[in-house]
Amino acid sequence: MDTKETTLWSRLLNVATRFRHRPEVGVILAFVVMSAIFSILSPSFLSLRNLTGMFTVVSELGIMTIGITFIMIAGEFDMSVSSVYALGGFLFVTLANGMNSLLAMAIVLLGAVVIGFINAMVVLKTRIPSFIATLGMMMFLRGVLLAITGGKSVKYIGDSIVPAILSTRLPLGFRPSHFWFLGLTIVFSVILMRTRYGNWVFATGGDKAVARAMGVNTDRVKIINFMVSSVLASLAGMMVITRFWIANASFGQHMELEAIAAAVIGGTFLTGGYGSIVGAFFGAFLMGTVRTGLVMSGAPAYWYRAFVGAILIIAAAINLKLRSKEM
Repeated sequence: MDTKETTLWSRLLNVATRFRHRPEVGVILAFVVMSAIFSILSPSFLSLRNLTGMFTVVSELGIMTIGITFIMIAGEFDMSVSSVYALGGFLFVTLANGMNSLLAMAIVLLGAVVIGFINAMVVLKTRIPSFIATLGMMMFLRGVLLAITGGKSVKYIGDSIVPAILSTRLPLGFRPSHFWFLGLTIVFSVILMRTRYGNWVFATGGDKAVARAMGVNTDRVKIINFMVSSVLASLAGMMVITRFWIANASFGQHMELEAIAAAVIGGTFLTGGYGSIVGAFFGAFLMGTVRTGLVMSGAPAYWYRAFVGAILIIAAAINLKLRSKEM
C-alpha cells in the first residue's frame, strides 16, 4: 500500500470514528432497522398515506422533543410540557373563537414564555430540582384546566388562518406541521452546534461551575431554554387543536415522558452536557415508527409503551456507559 492509499485509508477511518461517536448514530440505525422490520410485517407500512399520517403525529411530538432536548442538554428537566401543550391548545381555541387567530396564537406563545420563565425562576431561586418543580407546574396547570373546563371539549369555530399555517392537509397528505418540524430541527441544530449560545448550553449542562468561571451566564441560559421548551410545547398543542378543530383538557397526557424518552433514545444524556437535535428528530420518528408499526402488524396498542420503556432503559444504560468513558 503506497503513501496516498495509506493517507486515504486513515482519513476514512477518522471519519468513521467521528461518525460512530455522534450521539444520533444509534437512534438512526435503530430507526432504519425498525422501519425495515415493520415494512416486512406489514407491506402497507411504507405507503405514502401511512408515512404522512405517521409524520403528522411525529411532528407534534418531535417539536416538543426539540425543546426537551435543549433543556436537558443544559442539565435540567421540564415535566410541565404536556400541560403547556394542552393549555396552549385550549387557550388558543378560547381566544381565536372571538378574535383573529394570528393574534390569539401570539398571545398563547407569549403565555408560554411566561410559564417557562416562572419554571426557571422557581428552579433557580428556590434550588428545587427542576424535575420536581416542573412536575408541580404540570399538575397545577392540568388541574386548573380540568377545573375550568370540567373535562368538556371546546370546538374551534374561528378563522382558518392559523389552521392553514399549522396543520391544514396539503396535497399527497402532507401538512405544514411536517415542515415546521423539519425547519425547527435545522434551526435549533444550527444554534446548538454552530453558535456561541450552543456552546454555552453544552457548557452549562456539562459543568456549571467551569462554565461560570469561563464567563457563561448559566442562569440566563437556563431561563432561555425553559422558555424555549414551553413555547415549542405550546406550538405543538396548537397544531393538534387545528388538526382536530377541538380542544380538550386531557390532550397530551404522559406526552412529557414520550418526549424525554425520544430525547434520551436520540442520544441526550440525562445528566446534561451532551445531546443532539438531529438525534431528537430521529428519536421522535422511532417512537412514531414503533407506535404505527405495532398497530399495523396486529399487535395490541398497549405493547407500544412496553416497547418504548425497554428501548428507554437500553438507551439510558448506553448513555451512562458513554458518559463514564468520557469522564
